[in-house]
Order: sequence, then structure tokens, then C-alpha cells
Amino acid sequence: MDPVIPGTLHVANEVLADIVGNAAMECYGVVGMTAPNAVDGIGKILPASRLRRGVVVVSTNEGIKVDLYIVVEYGTNIATVARNLVDQVTFALKEYARVPIASVDVHVQDVKIRH
Repeated sequence: MDPVIPGTLHVANEVLADIVGNAAMECYGVVGMTAPNAVDGIGKILPASRLRRGVVVVSTNEGIKVDLYIVVEYGTNIATVARNLVDQVTFALKEYARVPIASVDVHVQDVKIRH
């Protein structure tokens, strides 16, 4: 039996953003992440090293609020991809960080053909 050690665990929002970005990139139909301030509505896909920029994590009294800015693969059902993405991100945050989640919002910035 593991001994109980008193204390609290605080996970930085940047770490949570990394967990969310990696979970998002594993989701079917997601081509990439974009910066939330996409100029003229065209989302530029971020390199894997900067996935965190496509995720905004805010701590609230109710829990963690997550906003994802994504590019979806052409030909996929956007609503289904978004629903799967919310499920996958929620699972990853609960499983790995064990944080309460207030909301997960998906913002589709662009649709592209996967190369």
C-alpha cells in the first residue's frame, strides 16, 4: 500500500497546453493547430514544436477552460471531429493531470487537404 503524502499539486497552464496539443494532434481529422489570432481568417499550421500556441488554457473557479484553434482535414465531418477532439482532450486532462475541467471549446480556423 502506498503511503499518503500530504501536500498539493499544481500543474502549470503551459504543461496542460502541451498535454492538450499532443492529444489534439492524435485526433482523427485534425491536420494541425493554428495561432488563435489568425490574420484574415486563414489558419497557418504551427510546427509540432509550437503546438502550445494553438491552445489557450485558463484556470477558473469551476476548473480549467480550454480553447483549441485547429485546422481540420478536408472531407471529414467537422462536428464529429470537434466532438471527438473534446472527448480526447477531456480524457487526457483527467487521466494525466487530474484537473477539473470547466469547458473545452474548439475553434476551426481552416480546412485543408492533408499532404
